[in-house]
Amino acid sequence: MWVFLLTEIMFFGGMFGAYTVYRSMYPKAFAATSMHMDPFFGALNTLVLICSSLTMALGVRSAQLSKKKALVIFLILTMIFGTAFLVIKGVEYYDHYKDGTVPWAGFKYDHQMQIFFCFYFFMTGFHALHMIVGLGLMTWLLQASMKGRFHKDYFSPVEISGLYWHFVDIVWIFLFPLLYLIGHTHGHG
Repeated sequence: MWVFLLTEIMFFGGMFGAYTVYRSMYPKAFAATSMHMDPFFGALNTLVLICSSLTMALGVRSAQLSKKKALVIFLILTMIFGTAFLVIKGVEYYDHYKDGTVPWAGFKYDHQMQIFFCFYFFMTGFHALHMIVGLGLMTWLLQASMKGRFHKDYFSPVEISGLYWHFVDIVWIFLFPLLYLIGHTHGHG
């Protein structure tokens, strides 16, 4: 899992690197375009993912202590939070579609703003895809947990899946300020 996570770090690192290059080329445009982002949605999703990290950590601990019922509850809560994240992101994407800020669907703004929104949709889209994969892992863990497969002597699948879940949450912690707050912190608007 650690090797896989290193490849994921390189994958997201490439996107963050490209974002940094273009942001340095068009700092005013990126800050102004960020004003089209609703920090409330970004902050709400940050809170949702922090809660999901807590429930995942508690799920891992429950598996380590052979607490089947608690593990099942924490996995369900983690899945609820993950699903809530995707629903919020879907609402946000729909709002962008209505506002004409989706680069490949009738984009209404200038080229530099389009670059920002390309990064926004690629970065958050890949993040959402990782969330969907995580929900798939949680579904498998939940089914196995309900059958009593995990206990103090065998919990590594829960722990490894938890590492993946936390990684995806950490990626969001970086995406939130880079995409939602740069214009708000620079006083543009």
